[in-house]
Amino acid sequence: MPITVKLGSPFRRHTGGADQITSVAADLPQLFGDLEARFPGLTKHLVGDNGEPRPFLNVYVNEEDIRFLGGKNYKFADEDEVLLIPAVAGG
Repeated sequence: MPITVKLGSPFRRHTGGADQITSVAADLPQLFGDLEARFPGLTKHLVGDNGEPRPFLNVYVNEEDIRFLGGKNYKFADEDEVLLIPAVAGG
């Protein structure tokens, strides 16, 4: 069950420039584990000590905010497209 994961540009410095990967993760915690295995140190920028996605991280599945799909309990479907991007703030 492959999914496509697109990484926002601020995370690419931790991925050797990779902007997209394919994963077989079933849910968000497994995806974070997969990303950590591929890119050691990346998940500290994505996940807090409590195991929850960091507040500044936006996660979209097929252009839908994952928080409205069940959060980290959402089960990915075959060919889902997951986008990980940091929130942008400013004034």
